[in-house]
Amino acid sequence: MNHRNPPARIGLVAATAAGRRHADTLAAAWPHARLVEGESAADALRSAWAECDAVVAFLATGAVVRILAPLLTDKRSDPAVVVVDEAARHAVALLGGHAGGGNDLAEQVGAVLDAQPVITTATDAVDLPGLDTLGWPVQGAVAAVSRAILDGEPVRLVADADWPLPALPPNVRATDEDAVDGGYRLLVTDRVVPLDERTAVLRPPSLVAGVGASRGVAAAEVGELLHLVLAEAGLDPASLRCLASADVKADEAGILSTADALGVPLVTWPATRLATVDVPHPSEVVRAAVGTPSVSEAAALLGPAGQPDDATLLVGKTATAMATVAVARHAPRGRLAVVGLGPGAVDLRTPRAVAELRRAAVVVGLDQYLDQVRDVLRPGTRVLPSGLGAEEERARSAVAEAVAGRAVALVGSGDAGVYAMASPALEYADERIDVVGVPGVTAALAAGALLGAPLGHDHAYVSLSDLHTPWEVIERRVTAAAEGDFVTVFYNPRSRARDWQLGKALGILAAHRPPDTPVGVVRNASRPSERVHLATLTTVDPTAVDMYSVVVVGNSDTRLVAGRMVTPRGYRWRS
Repeated sequence: MNHRNPPARIGLVAATAAGRRHADTLAAAWPHARLVEGESAADALRSAWAECDAVVAFLATGAVVRILAPLLTDKRSDPAVVVVDEAARHAVALLGGHAGGGNDLAEQVGAVLDAQPVITTATDAVDLPGLDTLGWPVQGAVAAVSRAILDGEPVRLVADADWPLPALPPNVRATDEDAVDGGYRLLVTDRVVPLDERTAVLRPPSLVAGVGASRGVAAAEVGELLHLVLAEAGLDPASLRCLASADVKADEAGILSTADALGVPLVTWPATRLATVDVPHPSEVVRAAVGTPSVSEAAALLGPAGQPDDATLLVGKTATAMATVAVARHAPRGRLAVVGLGPGAVDLRTPRAVAELRRAAVVVGLDQYLDQVRDVLRPGTRVLPSGLGAEEERARSAVAEAVAGRAVALVGSGDAGVYAMASPALEYADERIDVVGVPGVTAALAAGALLGAPLGHDHAYVSLSDLHTPWEVIERRVTAAAEGDFVTVFYNPRSRARDWQLGKALGILAAHRPPDTPVGVVRNASRPSERVHLATLTTVDPTAVDMYSVVVVGNSDTRLVAGRMVTPRGYRWRS
């Protein structure tokens, strides 16, 4: 499921005192939610429907259905509607489950009101990806093809390139053949294709429109030229990934307005970079004006990632009086999401991490971490586990899968960028793939929350593992933290094979801090075997520490307050 922020304008409708109390709770949590008034609840509901992006109605479901039925037009434009009962026990996604974000809104309402979300869209009920939840525009017979996928009927997947799709069920079979034989088809293409009652089309973000313009060009001129160029080339605007231009056009209102109307970003490049791209129609007039012989063609080929070798120019520059447009198709790029799972507890795993795991077709990670998330993965997801000590192998494997054009999630505990998988993976990842970083709750943060507020001022993280870093380097870093009076967090503090480094590090700190400096040891933070121990530099026992522990040593100002470890932040300390 795609977890999104609440819609920009949420109308709250209530008919009773209890409903208004619940509405007030939502309004306090969400700045863009407001109670909509009317002469009656029906009038208020109709007003909210007309004025807002989403509606939360504290009314009976039957009443909401009767009032809104005459107003329904299309699921792509109708606002989402969530209905909450009088006791706030259930939040029912009534309308706009996928397209309008109603399912997400029901979950968000449930989280605020401690209500149970009720989601009845068929794909969510059986844990299959809805075609309208894959992040790309979808057209055609979406309902019919989705129904066929749900019913296990054969569906031909015909893609004009290897796009990084999420895991799909086994009845969706990839094929190179696009013959129409009356069966169900799911096409993945940027081309305009004839549609029928058994064909749905996913529009991949494959096209980049390069745009050049004279100063003051009207948005209408840019937009009309762009749509004309796409139509004549048989390309669908829904596959536009971005508009691209020169840096000097970054503030051109006509181009910005066109990008906004299409719902795509504007990417700009310096003239010196544009000038390095070989184009079929260079112009010395353009070079004299902006410092590059091409804007539209060069920008279209560079695209958002600056990789002209991966692009094919489909439409050369086409001009009107004040605008120039060219269109390039960019090859699919694999997708690598580096996902931090947090310290272990399910409720400390972020919604974004869950969304990326469900977006992936391939998930790579340490076997024990993958065991924590198997229930989140969609059916058909390929899982590539490995054991301890295989970090380089995991990194290479994840990058190789992404380079092959797949949607990949590489998982690690805590935050993937803190002594975890992001660093080795990104050493191998190059410009051929898109990389998405998903932050997680680190072990240090989880331990700090259990200890109190030990990280309230400047602090340093130091790993005591000398497997990749010589001890001499580690010792210099610990000494620097000690001399700088940093609160110090030790990762990988002690193992059976490395049993002296922690004692040595604590000794370095003890030479610069009072003997009663608080030390916190947290083992398996947020997990069932969690253990929290408070000591001092003179009483801490290194032999009680292992690789599942995080050690937090306070600075010279850190103290214990009511049994909690607290580092003041420079505010006046209360005696």
